[in-house]
Amino acid sequence: MISILKTALNTIPRPWLIRLSYWARPILILWLKGDKFQDPIDGKTYRKLLSYGYAKTRENVLAPGSLSLERHRLMWLYLQNETDFFTADLKVLHIAPEQSFLSKFKKMKNLEYTTLDIESPIADIKADIRNLPLENNSYDVIFCNHVLEHIVEDEAAMKELYRVMKPGGWGIFQVPMKYNLKTTYEDFSITSPEERQKHFGQYDHVRWYGLDYFEKLRNVGFKVRTDYGTGNFTSDEQQKFALMSGEVLPVVLK
Repeated sequence: MISILKTALNTIPRPWLIRLSYWARPILILWLKGDKFQDPIDGKTYRKLLSYGYAKTRENVLAPGSLSLERHRLMWLYLQNETDFFTADLKVLHIAPEQSFLSKFKKMKNLEYTTLDIESPIADIKADIRNLPLENNSYDVIFCNHVLEHIVEDEAAMKELYRVMKPGGWGIFQVPMKYNLKTTYEDFSITSPEERQKHFGQYDHVRWYGLDYFEKLRNVGFKVRTDYGTGNFTSDEQQKFALMSGEVLPVVLK
């Protein structure tokens, strides 16, 4: 059973997995129930999490209840522990909304919550992030996670996100990063899915971000906080929530 699941999780595109998960989730939640891991998003506990990864499979990272990965759980913990996101009246823009958050954020009565994606049929607005059909200074909070690595003109996208964020607003812009790289690795002559997966870790990525990612955000006007990450948790907490060691959460402010 484990080997079949591992093969499926690492060969079937994630959007298809999400659709399949609606019938599989209840079974997996019961089958994996235990007390070694806890998903802070829905509070469910597991003896084991599912494996996931394209170029390299990671063990015990995908929680079947919320479909969260390490980065989703880190973001949730930040929102829960460090912000008033769950109580304040906020106008929120969510680019390419993650399944782990979508239904929960939609139900929150304190949020004026808008989703945007270039092709997703479930997004409220279908648009290109490089040319947002939105007014200047519109949103208190913007989430844009694991989107920029898909876009050649990432600076144009960052500028648009800055434009539509309200002064005093904030956001979370997660990207795949290699913390041992000083500068971002990109090569736009690499176009085949096979070569992109080999060079950038996934078939539809165009770069690996390095530590200069934070400076790229600053260059378009954002202030950037890099002081929150898995280092804010004890080793026991990191294991309990199945967080990625050394991960930093990019928090931007205008």
